[in-house]
Amino acid sequence: MNPKKIRIALVDDHVLFRRGMMAMLGLNEELEVVFDCGNGAEALNILKEQPVDIVLMDLEMPGLDGTAATQQITSAYPDVSVIVLSMHDDEQFIVHLMKAGAKGYLLKNAEPEEIIAAIQSVFETGFYFNDRVSRVMLSGLMEDTRMKPKFSGQEELSKREIEVLRLICEEKTTTEIGEALFISPRTVEGHRNNILLKTGARNTAGMVVYAIRNRLVDFGSA
Repeated sequence: MNPKKIRIALVDDHVLFRRGMMAMLGLNEELEVVFDCGNGAEALNILKEQPVDIVLMDLEMPGLDGTAATQQITSAYPDVSVIVLSMHDDEQFIVHLMKAGAKGYLLKNAEPEEIIAAIQSVFETGFYFNDRVSRVMLSGLMEDTRMKPKFSGQEELSKREIEVLRLICEEKTTTEIGEALFISPRTVEGHRNNILLKTGARNTAGMVVYAIRNRLVDFGSA
């Protein structure tokens, strides 16, 4: 039985860029480009009939741009993850897109290996933060006094939950976390669900943001 391929959509108004990306991604047997289009509005329409796992999203496009499209896609399709591909390396762009719901942020001049690694990481763990994005998020979130941690009933994480959360931030899979802590994958999922409830996070990326805000991890020292 063939393993399930990661279904991808390419959203970029430059046709040549999309064709190049399709050719590159097509070399990997684990990936499948389901559709490509030129702006966010087209993507939202196509997603109604063509579900995908990952959307590779440009920022500057006519009509519905990448920022608005990211917000709408993550709201309408919570199981779809958006990775932004942009020419902008500005910190404000990065923090804003992560707050909008993007699960990863890459520059368009990234190496093919990093793009594929980002897709696989987002598919398996729910996020991909390279060193640059991690440092930006750390500094940006710490300086943003409006963004405060949310608790359910002001519950604190247990020592074991913090250990699990730190391994999640290191992009470890459920199996890898279980092996590192000598617990079963089912127990890992139990801790993960408890972390979601206690932090008020909706997904893995939210848990990572929580960890950064509360200084449970320090990507800035990496």
